[in-house]
Amino acid sequence: MVGKKLLGRENALDMIDKLIRWSPGDLTEVVLRSDFTALTRFAKNYIHQNVAESDYRVTVRVIFGKKIGSATTNSLDDDSLKEAVEDAAAIAKLQPPNEEFEGLPEPEPLPDVNCFVPETDSFSAKDRAAAVKEVVEVAKERGFEASGAFSTRSAELAVGNSRGVRAYNASTYAALSTVMAGGDGTGYAEASGRDVREIRPGEVARVARDKCAMAQNPVSVPPGEYEVVLEPLAVADLLDYLGRAGFSALAVREGRSFLAGKLGQKLFDEKFTMWDDGLDPRGFPIPFDLEGVPKRKVMLVENGVAKGLVYDYATAKREGKKSTGHGGFRGWGPVPANLFMGEGTATLEEMIRSTKRGILVTRFHYTNMAHPLKVLITGMTRDGTFLIEDGRITKAVKNFRFTESALRVFSTLDMIGREAVRVERTVVPAVRVPAFNFTGVTEF
Repeated sequence: MVGKKLLGRENALDMIDKLIRWSPGDLTEVVLRSDFTALTRFAKNYIHQNVAESDYRVTVRVIFGKKIGSATTNSLDDDSLKEAVEDAAAIAKLQPPNEEFEGLPEPEPLPDVNCFVPETDSFSAKDRAAAVKEVVEVAKERGFEASGAFSTRSAELAVGNSRGVRAYNASTYAALSTVMAGGDGTGYAEASGRDVREIRPGEVARVARDKCAMAQNPVSVPPGEYEVVLEPLAVADLLDYLGRAGFSALAVREGRSFLAGKLGQKLFDEKFTMWDDGLDPRGFPIPFDLEGVPKRKVMLVENGVAKGLVYDYATAKREGKKSTGHGGFRGWGPVPANLFMGEGTATLEEMIRSTKRGILVTRFHYTNMAHPLKVLITGMTRDGTFLIEDGRITKAVKNFRFTESALRVFSTLDMIGREAVRVERTVVPAVRVPAFNFTGVTEF
């Protein structure tokens, strides 16, 4: 049972059936997405924005042989839907044949995954304001100012095609993030989940407050290579780049992945294991991809050895394999979207005690890929960067710019945290790395 904001399974699939009946193509695919998003933003201890948005998108692909046309509409009346089908068909007839087109998938049994939480769907602006009040009260205890956002989202995805695929899923999402600022320091924390009741605003606020308190009076430390302890927020950033850059079967096939010709080799530290699992409730589970293919767990790296890749329907068919449920990104090819990293045995305190002179990083900011084949990433530290000396945190430091390879990070790490936490769609522990390259220093 979904909330009143969404179409619901029966209405969504009926709409897909109708569009496929109207299509003149040899093959037709329909992807329907709807969502209702509500957001409360706050800054300097005051709510300054409260907004809500609903949206519907229907994308129709009409295929004649290997000629493909696509059209999208956000109007759900019959005239608009028929126009989308007609536009897609007209576009297809004008296209040259796409010789790489491998057809559309056939239906498969879909796993039963509950992604919809009524309490999240019904969470009101008043509820969000009460949560923000908790955050602000924690900030005021130390004379700090809290800024951030609390959002909830109810969404549905339906996929169908003329070969019989009919897939539907409703989901909810909630996220709270805050930056505490005071004096000359800042601290950050966040929490997210499908169930809004899992988010504890006071706990999130206290983490950010304590970071801000520690971050006072930062000193400038010269750039260079340092031992580094990366908290889960920072690890998640690097792991996402690693997954997207390397573990797509299409990227490997086209030679734009560092894994080209290296699958089966030991490329990482033996303590490092990574997999993709769209069904694990510790992340953000979803039963199928944008092609209506069921999600499958894929072991990407096991004990340092590169083991597997993610596939969409076309890439899998070319290689005589089965799609792993990572399709629908079109030109990007299949992309890992639900990454997990295996835990280790260390606590964060043990990692700090094992560090002679290094840097503790809360999170990264404004990261970008500098070199895909080397998975070379550049960005900045933010909201809690600290100097470690002789096994203890001694002072806050001004933020660094870094340029570092995720390949090197995960092949040289020497300690892994024993507790993995959810950071958006990624579930990761903290790690310690003996050498990390900081290339510059900021003024804050």
